[in-house]
Amino acid sequence: MTNPRTHEVTLLTRAGCALCDRALEQLRTICAEFGLTPGVVDVDAAAGTDPALRAEYGDRLPVVLLDGREHSYFDVDETRLRSDLGR
Repeated sequence: MTNPRTHEVTLLTRAGCALCDRALEQLRTICAEFGLTPGVVDVDAAAGTDPALRAEYGDRLPVVLLDGREHSYFDVDETRLRSDLGR
């Protein structure tokens, strides 16, 4: 059964972050199961136009946002994310 609700998954990251690279691979796999492609935002690159983003999340990357709200950080909570994407 196809879920009629479309979700947006975004990974907040920065260059050189090994945990961020691993999280992105996990997100690509999980999102593909739901026909989604995760977005990626480098908080350092975005700081020029949105310094609050780096101030809020920069010390706990990677951060996964689901529909614009924080879902998890440091590690992807795969079970919870799959459950939430299925709603």
